[in-house]
Amino acid sequence: MATVILLRHGRSTANNAGVLAGRTPGVALDDTGRAQAEGLVARLADVPLAAVLTSPLLRCRQTVAPLVKARGLTPRTESRLSEVDYGEWSGGRLKDLAKQPLWKVVQSQPSAAVFPGGEGLAQMQARAVRAIREHDARIAAEHGERAVWVACTHGDVIKAVLADALGQHLDMFQRTVVDPASVSVIRYTETRPFVLRVNDCGGELSGIVPSAPKRRRRGRGLSSDAEVGGSTGRKD
Repeated sequence: MATVILLRHGRSTANNAGVLAGRTPGVALDDTGRAQAEGLVARLADVPLAAVLTSPLLRCRQTVAPLVKARGLTPRTESRLSEVDYGEWSGGRLKDLAKQPLWKVVQSQPSAAVFPGGEGLAQMQARAVRAIREHDARIAAEHGERAVWVACTHGDVIKAVLADALGQHLDMFQRTVVDPASVSVIRYTETRPFVLRVNDCGGELSGIVPSAPKRRRRGRGLSSDAEVGGSTGRKD
């Protein structure tokens, strides 16, 4: 299997205004978000990219635009990576939504949360995880198991995919923070995923690229074994 960079879109006008954008059309990056998108070009300069997938929403498409232009890649839109359908909550101010009875469910038992006129968080996790795993398998088959690819999506979607990779119940996903323009990285293997980064807002990311094995037993790909005692770092 391959390695996926889960990229949250840069800061949007809704983020800055304290509004739950959801799938409201036309929500764009603000000045900070546009600068964050430009900064991704340098952050990923040493990471070979096999593919870039994006949520269909404008703020995600704007986030990957400088990166795909610099790499000569064509982004692929994947509807299953779209934001949660918050239904009637879409466009609401967070300080007002926090007064709703459903807010406590979203915070303490998100697996039971279903937004009025929208979808449930459990539904979102199921479609997002399926999309990530399917594309990861496809990209690995096309480009090899050392392939790295980008999926640009939304905060709750990334948190839900990380929860699956960590073997956590969805009710634990609110313990994870995913900031605008942050990257979280998962490497899928035959038997388990490895979470390499969570909410990384720092510098370059060359360390996530799998090292070429010096010797490989016949029929074996990237190891699914965990490092006993902890990783000793890259072995280039």
